Amino acid sequence: MKNALTLVSIGLLLIGCGSTNQSKNSATKVPIATQVDLTKTKGDKVPVVINPGRFLQDTIKYYLPKVVQGTYAVSDFGKFVDNFRAIDYAGAELPIVKLDANTWQIINAKQLDKISYQVNDTYDIENTEKGIPFSPSGTNIEDDNYVLNLHGFIGYFDVLKNNQYALEVKAPTSMKRTSALQKIDMEKNEDGSITTDKYFAARYFDITDNPMMYGDLDVEEFKVGDIKIVLSVYSPNKTYTAASIKETVFKMMKAQKTYLGDINSTPRYDIYLYLAPQSPTAPQGFGALEHHTSTVVVLPEALPTETLASAMIDVVSHEFFHIVTPLSVHSEDVHYFDYNNPTFSKHLWMYEGVTEYFANIFQIDQDLITEDEFYTKIMAKIQSSGGYDDRMSFTKMSENILEEPYAKNYANVYEKGALIGMCLDILLREESEGNRGILSFMKELSLKYGKSKPFEDDKIIEEIIEMTYPSIGKFLNTHVVGNTPINYNEFFEKVGLAIKMEKIETNYIQNAGALILAGDQEKGAIFFNELVKDNSFWADSGVQANDVIKEVNGTAVTLLNANQVLQGTFQWKEGDDLEVKLDRGGEEVVIKTKLVKSYTNGEKLTALDNISEKQTKLKSAWLKG
Repeated sequence: MKNALTLVSIGLLLIGCGSTNQSKNSATKVPIATQVDLTKTKGDKVPVVINPGRFLQDTIKYYLPKVVQGTYAVSDFGKFVDNFRAIDYAGAELPIVKLDANTWQIINAKQLDKISYQVNDTYDIENTEKGIPFSPSGTNIEDDNYVLNLHGFIGYFDVLKNNQYALEVKAPTSMKRTSALQKIDMEKNEDGSITTDKYFAARYFDITDNPMMYGDLDVEEFKVGDIKIVLSVYSPNKTYTAASIKETVFKMMKAQKTYLGDINSTPRYDIYLYLAPQSPTAPQGFGALEHHTSTVVVLPEALPTETLASAMIDVVSHEFFHIVTPLSVHSEDVHYFDYNNPTFSKHLWMYEGVTEYFANIFQIDQDLITEDEFYTKIMAKIQSSGGYDDRMSFTKMSENILEEPYAKNYANVYEKGALIGMCLDILLREESEGNRGILSFMKELSLKYGKSKPFEDDKIIEEIIEMTYPSIGKFLNTHVVGNTPINYNEFFEKVGLAIKMEKIETNYIQNAGALILAGDQEKGAIFFNELVKDNSFWADSGVQANDVIKEVNGTAVTLLNANQVLQGTFQWKEGDDLEVKLDRGGEEVVIKTKLVKSYTNGEKLTALDNISEKQTKLKSAWLKG
């Protein structure tokens, strides 16, 4: 998963659920026949029918996931199920017991013919309820668009986790559809208006690992080396097309393949891009959720072209790099994942942190960005990580990620986690005289383990130390297992760099990555915090700390629409007229001005004077492999 709030990104690969011993007395081992009927959608609800075959037990349980891999949060997809019914072979209803939000117990299961229920979507209620799934893992049900993250529609039986699934999705023939799941057949009704797509899944994991999108889509297919890329875009206002985004994706993925070298990839990769309109019922969880051979991305449709391209590179490249970890390198907790009673690995610093580092370092390695742009990205992560508990053990946080105070520090895996990857990269380069880095080491780990062989969670750091150098062990035990903050200048000095205070350009809602706005939940308002005095544009315009924003260019601002209004600031241009109405202690203050660039005093990563040949060589090995 990779979350991008105000395009400050936060990502993740779904690895297979574990194999468990199938009871010989559970049911006839036939594919579980599953039907999802988009032609009978009513009130944003899609009917689902599940026919599991005949059971040999009196009582069985049916689950929808509490947690899906990659989200590190409770989603409770069972909450979105209505009218759950168990039907016997005579057409009568069997007794059921709802055990919790995601579990139904079916009595007299030997007589069970099928179950049926309706599924609500999650996108249009994100702003009205707490605990709604992260948008890229959620579901959308509209007349012209269906985001089918199948874990939100289809569950599993406790005794049939390893059974195959025969899935049918019925939809109007006029709808475009894309799916990474294997399609084995299709058929149309008599007048050709409805098409039933027939898919096959070898086990429940393949259901959760292969999202689909149906509706008014724009689709482009193209090759990057030996990978077929399928880019599916839903842009409700036709602001963007797949063709307009294709070049960005092509250039990015070509660079990624070059950077990765001989790491195995996939013959096909699907990118599902949902561009959210400016609407109170539109999804707000911007970012992406990764699967083995696809990713679901949700971003604002109102983003300017350059900003959207940058967001796609940051977000999608992160997801694609998950083919390294945790796809090829992961622990038993990941390999044998339990959707309703999960345990978590200690090594999010690797799965998310190293992956996020790859998503940044490959851009400078492949000349997609300049050195200064790369340094700016690194400094943004240093500044953003300062908003989290810097003395929290990363391994302890990772293992307990659903609990507080660890849960609220989760996003730091994409900030400090990436910086951990950077420090390890520099150390490996230094110890090996430039010959080994974090990417080559992850390749070594993937050869030792691979996608079918998980490592033991408690032993992997010892193995890493044995495979590398004592300095790597000291770093991991001090800063990853331990709770000592990292002195980044110690590592930058090795490559001839240092963090210095300078005047730097910023935007209209942040000072070098730090938000200058805050929310008042009780009053439902947005106000400027103390940092506004260090933002040249607002300070020169007379804005003061605690000024409440009432209107921006005639649009009233509240907590409910603040995200949309703040997104709009990224489209502001020098010379544009701006009118902002503020509430200052009950007095209305109106600011009318023209936009100019904004600056702040901030830390900047810059080159040291008179660096040595050793520093120069190490820097070159670090940035250019």
